Amino acid sequence: MSKDKPRNIGVDVQPPKNPWDGDPNDPFYGTLPVRGQMLRGIVLRAKAQKTVVVQVNKMKFDTKYERYARSSSKINAHSPASVGAVEGDSVTLMECRPLSKTKSFVVIERRSA
Repeated sequence: MSKDKPRNIGVDVQPPKNPWDGDPNDPFYGTLPVRGQMLRGIVLRAKAQKTVVVQVNKMKFDTKYERYARSSSKINAHSPASVGAVEGDSVTLMECRPLSKTKSFVVIERRSA
């Protein structure tokens, strides 16, 4: 765990500039590996400690009616202090190992809205 510079997580995103706060579940400054799905969404709630609720919108093609159907889902994700996601931000999530009963994603990039 390097406190000086962020580590390479293998995904083409800009690492955060915020200092390390000692969170081991930080993919850039801690030891949390990321793998699997990468999703983009909007933060709906950021009231819990180090947790955000992100709404992910999807388009699915329905072969019976030959048109696209919109759907969305809410995902609980870990928000490290180095990223600092707040309500209304557009964020990028990456799948990781289960951090709790409902959290298996971590915020790796934040774009202010």
